[in-house]
Amino acid sequence: MMDISVELIPRDRETLLRDVAEVRACFPPADMINIPDLLRFPLRSWDAAELVRPHFPKVIPHIRAIDIAPGAPLPGADQPGLGAVLVVQGDPPSDLRHLTYPNTTESIIRRYRAEAPHLSVYAAFDPYRRAPYAEMEAVARKKDAGAAGFFTQPIFDMRMLELCMNWLHGENVFWGISPVVGPRSRSYWETTNHVIFPHDFEPTLDANISFARQMMRAVRAQGGNVYLMPLRVNLERYLTPLCDPG
Repeated sequence: MMDISVELIPRDRETLLRDVAEVRACFPPADMINIPDLLRFPLRSWDAAELVRPHFPKVIPHIRAIDIAPGAPLPGADQPGLGAVLVVQGDPPSDLRHLTYPNTTESIIRRYRAEAPHLSVYAAFDPYRRAPYAEMEAVARKKDAGAAGFFTQPIFDMRMLELCMNWLHGENVFWGISPVVGPRSRSYWETTNHVIFPHDFEPTLDANISFARQMMRAVRAQGGNVYLMPLRVNLERYLTPLCDPG
């Protein structure tokens, strides 16, 4: 059975809990929430996870590897009820007063496996940021460090999905799906994440819903999982049509 997660931005306590309630109401297939750790907001991902868990028992906070000081407690390691974390490298902060450390994703995964073995640790996979062989070498290193599975960057092309499914065959993967509506949203993904969209990509809500349904069917057929990242769209308008992808 396919697990479905929804990624929610932890802007503040009230907004997060409102979004959680809306997901529960309009998208019953969701059985998990994953929460990025964004420095521009004061609510950290693991604190947000504690707020969400009474409503969604399965919550996965993202952990930025470069934020963790040597010897400092691991975020979420002692949080009652937390079952998993997603370790990402983390982008350098725009505020230079924010301390970072020369950790790798792999070193922090190893720390979680040694110091919090009760937690499943996921890692990131991004088919756009570098050559495929380099990304697959990183996948191997993360697996060696103890990663239990992977969350992919959102994918916007069924042909790319097919390639990545071959590369990650046999792995526990949450395949990312995100709507791209309008030229500004498309430009963000192209400039920040180096995404190459297919020539027939349509940045409309209806087209994105249709693509999400197609991708969910393909992932389900292969025994994988998905997470939905509903950025800059109305949650109900985007998620409700995906309750039954067909």
